Amino acid sequence: MIKPLRDYVVLEKVPEEKKIGGIIIATSHENESAVANVIAVGPGYTNEEGHKIEVQAKVGDRVIYKKYSTTDYEENGKKLMLIQDKDILAIVE
Repeated sequence: MIKPLRDYVVLEKVPEEKKIGGIIIATSHENESAVANVIAVGPGYTNEEGHKIEVQAKVGDRVIYKKYSTTDYEENGKKLMLIQDKDILAIVE
């Protein structure tokens, strides 16, 4: 398993499908939503003033992230993404 450093977060894309009349249609890559599940979180970091900055997202959260700010990674056939905490826009409740 990948262990993120500093303020990085590992995301796993939420599979997106649209159903039309009982037929499942996969969305195109261009139209994918930017929603993913958090599967690992880094420990945070200490800023220049000496304050501990912790990652806001937690393992198990469903988040919305900036689409083009991820680094793709594949492990055991799973497609994962690394992203900095600051590029996570919201936690879906």
